[in-house]
Amino acid sequence: MGKYKMSVGLSVLDSLGINLYSNAAAVLSELVANAYDADATSVDIEWKQGESVLVRDDGNGMSVDDMNNRFLMVGYRKRDEANEGHVSPRFGRAFMGRKGIGKLSVFSIADVVTVYSTKDGETNAFRIDADDLKARINSGHEYEPQEVTEVPEGYDSQGTVLELTSLRTKRADLTATALRKRLARRFDVLDQTPPTEGGFSIVINGNRLNWLDRQELKSLQFIWEFGDDKIPDSALPHNVARFPLNGVIDEAREWFVRGWFGTAKQPTDLTRDEEAGSLKNIIVLARKRPIQEGIIEKLDFSRVFGNYVTGQIEADFLDDDALEDIATSDRQRLIEDDERVVALRDFLRKAFVSASETWSNHRPKKEVLDVLTRYPKLQEWVDGLAEYQRDSAKAMLGTIASLDFESGSEGHRKDLFRSGILAFARVGLRKATAELDSLSRMTAEDLLALLGRQAEYEAGLWVDILRSRIEAIDQFQNLSDANEKEKVLQRHLFEHLWLLDASWERAAGSQRIEQSLKKVARDDFGLGADEMEERGRIDIRYATTGGKHIIVELKRYNVKPDIDDLRNQGGRYAVALKEVLVKEGNSNPDIEVVFVIGEFPKVVTKTLMTDGEYTNSLLAQINGRIVYYDQLIANALKQYEEYLDASEDARNLDALLDSITAQPGAASSEDGGPADK
Repeated sequence: MGKYKMSVGLSVLDSLGINLYSNAAAVLSELVANAYDADATSVDIEWKQGESVLVRDDGNGMSVDDMNNRFLMVGYRKRDEANEGHVSPRFGRAFMGRKGIGKLSVFSIADVVTVYSTKDGETNAFRIDADDLKARINSGHEYEPQEVTEVPEGYDSQGTVLELTSLRTKRADLTATALRKRLARRFDVLDQTPPTEGGFSIVINGNRLNWLDRQELKSLQFIWEFGDDKIPDSALPHNVARFPLNGVIDEAREWFVRGWFGTAKQPTDLTRDEEAGSLKNIIVLARKRPIQEGIIEKLDFSRVFGNYVTGQIEADFLDDDALEDIATSDRQRLIEDDERVVALRDFLRKAFVSASETWSNHRPKKEVLDVLTRYPKLQEWVDGLAEYQRDSAKAMLGTIASLDFESGSEGHRKDLFRSGILAFARVGLRKATAELDSLSRMTAEDLLALLGRQAEYEAGLWVDILRSRIEAIDQFQNLSDANEKEKVLQRHLFEHLWLLDASWERAAGSQRIEQSLKKVARDDFGLGADEMEERGRIDIRYATTGGKHIIVELKRYNVKPDIDDLRNQGGRYAVALKEVLVKEGNSNPDIEVVFVIGEFPKVVTKTLMTDGEYTNSLLAQINGRIVYYDQLIANALKQYEEYLDASEDARNLDALLDSITAQPGAASSEDGGPADK
């Protein structure tokens, strides 16, 4: 024995084996890679969740010497010229394995591993127990795996069988379906190349992995593909949009990229599959297996587009035998400052920028097709527009449809559709007018078309107002308590004079005139604010309609005012307002005074007239009238309901907006999967 010796510590086994991988899919990837490098045409995985794993391939197999000098040698570098070189002997495959430590990964999920291998008709087998291995390492001795002499039936076929038992439950607690989905994303071996030509298949519990196991493909709306190799149409949704990209990074150095990246309809489509894990990343492959688990976050790309992206990029130049090995031990990351990695990041960033612009232009157009299918009333609305407006309307609907909302917030999108339709009506009217102004000759047909559109747009603008007003009136009507009615009505009535009359609007300069009228009240009554409040609420609003000037005075709901007081008060207001208007140049203004009260006023003066006749005669002197709180609610509700019932245009648009709020019909493009072929 020489003077010096080198030993492998237990920490190496922990770092490069037991703790190197945290999930079963990564461990199985190493065994699949070994089978591929051994010129296997198939690797079969029997996955019994929580019990055992059997990995069987039909590759070259190993002799006892191969087992000792290759498999059992930690750090065996098969790509060295002195060992196996750069490609497999039978099919000339570029080797996936490089570091010679992946075999230790099995101890991440199992404590006992038994290896059976048959080469040239001879079967040899051994078993490794992790506890025994650790004990021998701690004692400073070499470890000798236990020889297995009894070979189970069927284990003596050409190739290698690995049996993993005493599983580590936490890391191996994965369903077979989940394993399929995760392995399908980790290898570019899903083509149908015949075995005789080097084809390679991965089989789990008797079923071969195929494109349908790629869950992220089912969610794609758009896909960008590098190079000539394309994903089969049958693996993609039937209406996916495809765009080609140049995959050349540096032709002189033969740095090329293959593969694809794509966008889902919504970001949540890439996170909803618990079995497949998060799909919102781009895996980088080299030699058909992962070398970087995710690269999106390395691209310094902050556009919204990045939230919708998934993909798989193949860059074999990252694992060139003639260049330095830049993959970390677990093959999940790359040395970031290597020029190859920098070049790939720069290249993908530029591809993302270009794709995001394409996406922004095409996505609304694609979304609108789905929207018009889901909401037939919207299609009817678009069809009813002037031809020159339809593309703009579709663009608006598509933009709203493509907005991303958090889960449970889809009602906001429907609100935007409603608002967008009404806004489009206003913009459309202005555009139509501008076009008509540009005509060299105005015809009756042109004018009628404009008037027809104007009526439609006005109906559209009014319908939401009418609906909200009716809802407000309904709420007022449902208030049975008198004090509640007073509190609610007095709070809203002054700012919403439409409750009194649909045609009333606040006049320009209303606040100034209202202050003038209140000054008249204070001067005439000679009372302070508190005393005025005790006498009865003095609240004044001023409005106009059709040339008429209207004074609105509210009294408390439960106050029964004297009719003589009302007449005198209203007369003062009318005279004061006339003085204000005459100064402004209106020599003969039409003035009306409206009192809003809770019940019929008191009549103290004794006359031969009835109380009603006397009240009417007094109010006629000042062109005044009384409106009761309960009456104005009922009248307003009836007025607006009659308007809706009478207006065909309003009813049509009302039905359209209702259809957006309601649940969409059965027709939907969200079929979520590839077309049946």
